[in-house]
Amino acid sequence: MDTALATVPWYDRLADALPEVTESVGTRGDFDLNPDMTAPEPLVPASVLVPLLNHASGPTVLLTQRTAGLTAHAGQISFPGGRQEPEDADPVATALREAQEEVALPPEHVRVLGRLDTYIVRSGYAVVPIVGLVEPIAQLRPEPVEVADIFEVPLDFFLSAGMPQTHSRRFLGKDRHFYVFPYNDRYIWGATAGMLRNFREILDPTWPR
Repeated sequence: MDTALATVPWYDRLADALPEVTESVGTRGDFDLNPDMTAPEPLVPASVLVPLLNHASGPTVLLTQRTAGLTAHAGQISFPGGRQEPEDADPVATALREAQEEVALPPEHVRVLGRLDTYIVRSGYAVVPIVGLVEPIAQLRPEPVEVADIFEVPLDFFLSAGMPQTHSRRFLGKDRHFYVFPYNDRYIWGATAGMLRNFREILDPTWPR
């Protein structure tokens, strides 16, 4: 990396590399590894926040684990987020509102850096991932109905050699393939892993070596 560039904070380099929130981007989804898969139309707009915390020991990514009793995505690891509501002005508003509802993250503690590609989920959602730099806060709290746990993963982990992995399962008589980032006892897979793979591609040329 250029010496002058190395003196720029990593989050400023990342902000320069990420598409603007209003910029036209590509589309990814569960169908990337499953070409025969389709999603119901019309797609429901949704957003997630990809929260980055800037600790002295190094940046981390904040993730949540869904509660086991949910009707959809029970027990899965995800970013804070959900469907766009009529009162939401844009995808950023959706992501920030959901993060406040799910983990008690005040919107004023988030600096939006940009976005990732829109991710199409087979259940029919078009998800806009919003990347935000979060001031480390001690008082994050999981919303008990939806969120079983909040945890952080070092950002460096997602750039590890061999990541992400590709796994498969038999679903409705067909082999379905998906990306996976196995972290300790956490199994980060599906849409969340697909978004993290997109994030890795953007991070790779900007990250210190």
